[in-house]
Formats: sequence, structure tokens, C-alpha cells
Amino acid sequence: MDLLSLIQQQKPVLFDGGMGTQLARLGLESNGGVNNLSHPEKVLAVHKSYVESGAQVIATNTFTMNPIYIKTHNVDIDMEKANHAGVQIAKKSGAGFVLGDMGPTGQLLQPFGPYTEQEIIACYQAQGRVLAQAGVDGFIIETMIDLKEALCALRGCREVSSLPVVVSFTLSGKSSGGRTLMGQTMAQCAAAVAEQGGNAIGINCGELDPEEIAQVVAELRHKTDLPILTQPNAGKPKLVQGETVYDMSPDIFAQGILKCLEAGATMVGGCCGTTPDHIKAVAELISKENKKQ
Repeated sequence: MDLLSLIQQQKPVLFDGGMGTQLARLGLESNGGVNNLSHPEKVLAVHKSYVESGAQVIATNTFTMNPIYIKTHNVDIDMEKANHAGVQIAKKSGAGFVLGDMGPTGQLLQPFGPYTEQEIIACYQAQGRVLAQAGVDGFIIETMIDLKEALCALRGCREVSSLPVVVSFTLSGKSSGGRTLMGQTMAQCAAAVAEQGGNAIGINCGELDPEEIAQVVAELRHKTDLPILTQPNAGKPKLVQGETVYDMSPDIFAQGILKCLEAGATMVGGCCGTTPDHIKAVAELISKENKKQ
């Protein structure tokens, strides 16, 4: 079965969990892509731990490794080497499928920021080309706060590859089914992503916990034919002694993910604060539910 067939089937598909927070727990730089070159063995260990916990699909450790983010955040790294290494490491994990992970540029488009659409498209073309040539099975454009930037990323991928693309947004509120920071609803995002040739729509990270994301999914599934991915954080972040902490237990997280599946999501995983234990709990719950059917 290829990736597109997998994400279009009705059975639950399990993605991996948080990478950045896992690397931070290992004492590594949270700007994760740098670790692909400096600590590849530790990045591989995180990937393997998710595969061993039941993840069928994992994302490369390349979330911030696009040219604009690297330039504007003064990251001292070669973009092509970091992305290529990220794919090669992920492919060694034994995962069924590897998605090339593409995050926001960290900049706003005109008129709110300095960048034109063409500059943003070119940025994602550059990253997407390296990821595709290195051998990913598809792309995941995630944690998007602006539909406009997400569509630029999607177009960038489409101009360099015909591989499947999942586009996932982060939401800052529940009103009208949840909105991005720039004010778009998930229904608007899904319609635009479908029109531009995206293969799946997702919700990850953000201010909503798993059960709140399930409520958004329940509304969204009636407004799109795209498969839906949910990758919530391990609860809402708390500041403890100057550190951001996510304290939702694996069992409670898995119960929230089950509600996402019941609401209409077909792909599930985790984002910030989730660990291999969270993904394992989801895998076990999915297995139990499948046995009931």
C-alpha cells in the first residue's frame, strides 16, 4: 500500500508524536534540525522510539529547516545538508512511511510582513526539492497560522513533486469551529487546500486540547471530503519555574484522541509534550477499538 492509499482509507492511521520537546528532554537544541548534523544518533533514537510505540507514519526532523527561517533566525546550518540528513535519519527508523516536515517561515506575508507570495513559494520549493530528492514518501506542512502561507507552501511542494501533501493548521480559539491566528476557519482552510491539490487537512499544536480539537473535527468533517489529521499537544502548556510543561498523561491523551477518531479524524498523532508513551497509549486504544468491530 502506498502513502496516498493509506491516508485515504477509513481505518485509523497512527502518526508520531513531538520531536522538539523530546530533543529538549535529551538536552539538545530545540531548534531541532541542527541536531540532524550534530547529534544524528539521538534524532534517530527519537524516531525509533515512536516506531516501536506503534507509529506508522513519522515526520522528518526538519520543521524549521526552510531557507527563510534559517536566515531570519540566524541559524548556522546548511539548509540542504540539514534536510537531506533529516530524511536519511528518518528512513533508518524502520517507519512504514516518512513525511518531509515543513513548518512556518516565522515571517508574515505582505502587507503584514516583508515577504511576497513568490518569495515564500520559492522558499518551500527549495526545501521541498531537497526532501523529495532525499526520498520522502510525502510532505507534511504543519503548525500553520496563516492559510496564505500554507497555500504558498503547498504550491511550492506541488511545483517540485507529485508526492502526497498533508496541510495542518494550529488554532487559537473554538469560535466558529476554531480559527487560525490570522482569522481563518478550518472550513475555509480545508476548502482552499482541497482546491489547490492538497491530499489531507490537519489540526496540530495550538491552544486546543484533544477533546476541543475533536469538537472542531466534528464540524469540519461535514464540510470537507479530505481525510483529517489531528496531532494535539499533551494538554495545554503550563509555565513551571520558567519552563513550559505539558502534563496530560498518556491515558487521558489517548481518550481525547479516541474522541477525535469518533468525530471523524482518520489520522492521529501528537505534537508538543507528547512522548512515545502517549503514542503507545493511542496505539493500544486503537487496537482495542478495532477488536470490538
